[in-house]
Amino acid sequence: MTITNPTDKKKELTFKKPVSLKKEIDKLKKDLKEKDQQLLRSIANFQNYQKRMEKELILKEEETKKKYISELIDLNELLKKALEDNNPKKGLKLMVNNIENFFEKENIKYIDCVGKKFNHNFHHAITTLEKIDCEDDTIVEEVKKGYMMNDKLLRPSQVVVSKKKDK
Repeated sequence: MTITNPTDKKKELTFKKPVSLKKEIDKLKKDLKEKDQQLLRSIANFQNYQKRMEKELILKEEETKKKYISELIDLNELLKKALEDNNPKKGLKLMVNNIENFFEKENIKYIDCVGKKFNHNFHHAITTLEKIDCEDDTIVEEVKKGYMMNDKLLRPSQVVVSKKKDK
């Protein structure tokens, strides 16, 4: 087809035949269908991944529970033996040693705090004690031990903190 401009220049306009347009439409439909199927497979894979991770998390929790419950069972048996013993002090000592070994195995450590400066990240002040011969915010007594596990706080130390008394 030829179109003439008012400036008498000839320009050729070419149109694709209807058959080639139909082929292109069919190709695009096929590509779209493939992409759609690919998307559905990706969604299904992600859902399977989520289910697998949930199962693995549940298994990990169960393994952790078994580990700690097993330790508690051992401690319970030691307590029962200590109760039956005429001299329970020996059994209690054995139990404390087992607990200490367990703590060491799990990297659980006591927070050493008496005589140190109060730190709200590791200590919980139960009360203050006014003294003349002390520095402010120094821990003078540990009411309940604090614990760390792998450099993370498990439980803060419950402490009594000094406060310098005015003369």
